[in-house]
Amino acid sequence: MADSALPAIPGEYPPLHGSKLFFLTVAIATASFMEILDMTIVNVSVPSISGSLGVTTSEGTWAVSSYMLAAAVMQPLSGWIARRFGEVRTFVTSILLFMVFSAICGLANSLPMLVGARLIQGLVSGPMMSVAQAILLRNYPLEKRGLALGLWSMVIMIAPIFGPIIGGWITDNLSWPWLFYINLPVGAFSAVASFSILRHRESTTVKLPIDGVGLILLVIGVGSLQFMLDNGNEKDWFNSPVILAAAITSIIAITFFVPWELTDKHPVVDLRLFARRNFRVGTLTVGMAFFAFSGINIIFPLWLQTTVGYTATWAGFAVAPVGLLGLIVAPIVGRNMMRLNLRLAASFAFCVFGFSVFWTATLNETASFIQFATPRFLQGLGVAFFFLPLNQILMSGVGPNELASASGVSNFVRTMAGSFATAITVWIWNRRSDYHHAVLTEHINNASSPWAHYLAKLGTHGIHGVGASEYVNQVISSQASTLGVNDVFNMLGLLYIVLIPFVWFAKPPFGARAAPASH
Repeated sequence: MADSALPAIPGEYPPLHGSKLFFLTVAIATASFMEILDMTIVNVSVPSISGSLGVTTSEGTWAVSSYMLAAAVMQPLSGWIARRFGEVRTFVTSILLFMVFSAICGLANSLPMLVGARLIQGLVSGPMMSVAQAILLRNYPLEKRGLALGLWSMVIMIAPIFGPIIGGWITDNLSWPWLFYINLPVGAFSAVASFSILRHRESTTVKLPIDGVGLILLVIGVGSLQFMLDNGNEKDWFNSPVILAAAITSIIAITFFVPWELTDKHPVVDLRLFARRNFRVGTLTVGMAFFAFSGINIIFPLWLQTTVGYTATWAGFAVAPVGLLGLIVAPIVGRNMMRLNLRLAASFAFCVFGFSVFWTATLNETASFIQFATPRFLQGLGVAFFFLPLNQILMSGVGPNELASASGVSNFVRTMAGSFATAITVWIWNRRSDYHHAVLTEHINNASSPWAHYLAKLGTHGIHGVGASEYVNQVISSQASTLGVNDVFNMLGLLYIVLIPFVWFAKPPFGARAAPASH
């Protein structure tokens, strides 16, 4: 067959057409959808997973942060792995290993087993997205690569919409292990279809040295930092020798990591890219914005389920509207990218984000579903004006031979920001809830006539003595939780507003050197 013949240039093949191109697109889109879905599908199911495994909700969020941490560590290595073993082999192997550890996640009967499986699942998924995009572009005709990127963007926009809905429905109607079992048929289709079409179209492999020292320092430094953030609240922070040791280990590893990466010939994270203003401004802005975005996406469904009384399904429906408006507007933004003032577009996005988050912070547990969903729907407008312009800014001035490294570093920063957000925002929420609980409890005074009147009112409903105390404590806890989550939303909304002037440190022109961010 023509497309199977040996190419004139090693690793370069004529583009696919017709049914083969269609099925390859479906297979790669399916794998990408599965990988992105696994970052959001667990969010609304954390309370159910925590209850099933007998752990706190804060501990349950480790199933989210461990996955994101591992995926982040692997992303800078995606280019090296693909060049060393071949893009097709890397992609298919990544899918197969992803399926294996998805099954182990579903079989987990303890939190350590689940977190360990999620950690390895994140490691093997790391190269999947970057390599998938490279395969897609390499096999599309040049004149249709814009279409390929458009389809890619649609997948990225749709997956976060369906993640909370699918996760909620599975949790309520089946059981949380099925969050992971559904990856098996999806992954099998993608792996078989991709391999059958691409088995004779492998990219050129090159034996390149790997920065082993940098990789070890990265894993130790970032892993210790994430462990400290995830466990600090339960272990009383620096009063715990374990947390103190993790903090010291992280500081030492990162302190050695930075100069090592700046001087190594083949760094695992090319920190020299940060010497360029637009890359530095764009990457750090994206990282901070994604920190706030991820924090909202983990805290909001947790609060709806633990305080408002929503099921996982309805929490998913309340979270999902963030992608709907973005799905409509993103293609328009993409087509008009060269006409937009990118700094103004990003500033507009942060204004929309800030306004919608401040709006959410005014709501309490008595709000209706529409009141919860409407600001989330509006936030989708910000998503469309956020990802594409800022990616264009950070990639401007990056040479063609540096695009892979730049994409890996920016994805690493963004994913790490999301991983840290999970731990930090849950910790802040817990601390603020405890604070508000203490303040509200101070208002209970047996000598107070309003308190006596409230007790009398409870008595008319048959609530007396210990029962009345338990009921009042439950009410106070609910109110404290709501006030705490409102504090978190206000903090994250303020962060979006503070980011606006930072965007303007980027310097035009912002040439179209890179495709939209893939992950």
